[in-house]
Amino acid sequence: QLQASGGGSVQTGGSLRLSCAASGRTLSRYAEAWFRQTPGKEREFVGNIRRSGSGGSTSYADSVKGRFTISRDNAKNTVYLQMNSLKFEDTAVYYCGVASRHLAGPMVRVSDYDYWGQGTLVTVSS
Repeated sequence: QLQASGGGSVQTGGSLRLSCAASGRTLSRYAEAWFRQTPGKEREFVGNIRRSGSGGSTSYADSVKGRFTISRDNAKNTVYLQMNSLKFEDTAVYYCGVASRHLAGPMVRVSDYDYWGQGTLVTVSS
């Protein structure tokens, strides 16, 4: 089970940190990702972190590159999304996903991920 939290309301330029904690049976976690969705639109890739030794390689959508950072705390089975310099267009429901297997390619599709959290709402206002 994945539990996303940390959403809320923030002003333009502000920051939020989202968390995605895994509980229950141990998941095989090759990669974790954050996606976001607004009403009437498809879920959109935000960024991911792939298991790579003790750390992890990350990749981001161009729209958030340089502002958002994904990190992982393996001891807590938690993945974070630090969001800085938030913009109005970052307003969305944010979802965390876990991929249990390695896939070729950048892993930016919803279908690349096997497990999902329930979503947490981020609202950015001026």
